[in-house]
Amino acid sequence: MRIITATALAAILSLGTPGFVLAQGAATQAENAPAKSGGQTSAKISSIQVVDVKQLPEAVKKQVEEVVSKSSEEDLKALRASIDASPAAANALKEKGMSSAQVVAINIADGVLTMFAKMA
Repeated sequence: MRIITATALAAILSLGTPGFVLAQGAATQAENAPAKSGGQTSAKISSIQVVDVKQLPEAVKKQVEEVVSKSSEEDLKALRASIDASPAAANALKEKGMSSAQVVAINIADGVLTMFAKMA
């Protein structure tokens, strides 16, 4: 799990504008679910979305929650630190009135970084 997290974080930092998926990976948007990515990614992030987990369809919500349940607190801390280190990601959250502390998972597909957050 740490290897996947490290890979995702390295990919994010190497892109200049961050992209993420909670250390578990990312599913394609065509599948309408967070996907798992075990390899390195060289995709460029062209846009960032922030999604409230509560607004997801039940099937997708269950998949996000499953990924979150398999992630350690260390994984979440590393993910959130990477988000905070990325001005583009941090600004996208700020525009929604949120912070990295609310992000529980991410997905990168087709150049789109999607951050899944739990709003209070």
